[in-house]
Amino acid sequence: MRFATKAIHIGEEPDLREGGSGDVVIPIHMSSTFARREVDKPTGGYEYSRTGNPTRHALEKRLAVLENAKYGLAFASGLAAEATLAMSLLKNGDHVVAFDDLYGGTRRLFNQVISNFGLEFTYVDARNPINVEKAIQKNTRMFWLETPTNPLMKLCDIKAISEIGRERNILTVVDNTFMSPYFQNPLDLGADVALHSTTKYLGGHSDVVGGAIMLSNEELYRKLKFSQNAIGAVPSPFDCFLVLRGIKTLAIRMERHNFNAQKIAMYLESHPKVKKVNYPGLESHPQHELAKRQMSGFGGMLSFEIDGNLTDVKAFLKRVRIFALAESLGGVESLIEHPASMTHASIPQKEREKIGIKDNLIRISVGIEDIEDLTEDLTQALNKA
Repeated sequence: MRFATKAIHIGEEPDLREGGSGDVVIPIHMSSTFARREVDKPTGGYEYSRTGNPTRHALEKRLAVLENAKYGLAFASGLAAEATLAMSLLKNGDHVVAFDDLYGGTRRLFNQVISNFGLEFTYVDARNPINVEKAIQKNTRMFWLETPTNPLMKLCDIKAISEIGRERNILTVVDNTFMSPYFQNPLDLGADVALHSTTKYLGGHSDVVGGAIMLSNEELYRKLKFSQNAIGAVPSPFDCFLVLRGIKTLAIRMERHNFNAQKIAMYLESHPKVKKVNYPGLESHPQHELAKRQMSGFGGMLSFEIDGNLTDVKAFLKRVRIFALAESLGGVESLIEHPASMTHASIPQKEREKIGIKDNLIRISVGIEDIEDLTEDLTQALNKA
């Protein structure tokens, strides 16, 4: 069974047994608890919806198969998945080597919350695997990667870094939100855990918040499954239904996101008011060859620098009409934002600038609208800014 077929059918197989309902679409099981005939035998294995729910179970089956994993776990948000992962697999005194260019919320979680429990974090430019290896300490237990990164679209070699981790008994976690399982599969490249904000491409319609963890190691899965129940940061059955519905069109949406983003990246690269464009699909991207090796497409995310200052950036962002000035990404509609003021505002200015997040940097989540309308909107905003 190939990707698009799995994305539609896995987890929603109709129950055609005697007495089965035959539902083509999984019902939304809103019950918070489940009755049983015998004290020690939960009906269908379900006890309480925090512990397990039929709609969530269907989603978790589909999440696993999309990343070629044995197990999938759904959470109430991407950050809920991240927090549960860190708290389940790490302990006081452990050290994490992380990419320096991470989503601002992830760095905030690490630096202002999880570090309070005795975990240590070192941020490196993971574009060179040697930098990751040099940062290893005696207490290093995990590598935490995004590729491409948010918002600078930097890439790291998942296979090379995973091999370093395997040799040192260090887990490799890859946030695969930007690419989705359609364009990149970290587990196939050697990573131990793939992580997603299902709010983004998996949901795909900007109407649900969720997170996911996919992996194949049974021991790690059992720890995470226990914590999923014990911590309780789980999605509602309705949220699970929305993500399931969104995933059905993931393959066709990702193709359009990729097509539009490539066109816009090429357009911006040729515009006199744009200094630089960050998009792995451009030959000018310094890691274009790596992108072609470990990804089957280049995705719908890009960032670019206007040839101007913060005032010019604000003037430009006020003039866009089709692009919504908003945080988040991965929906069918195009979004545009200013990382230094919005998604990455929690990172101190000096640290942002050290990474490369400048005041003239703009991030775009390219939607699936008509490409002519998108380029015309950018043209009029750039020309007037």
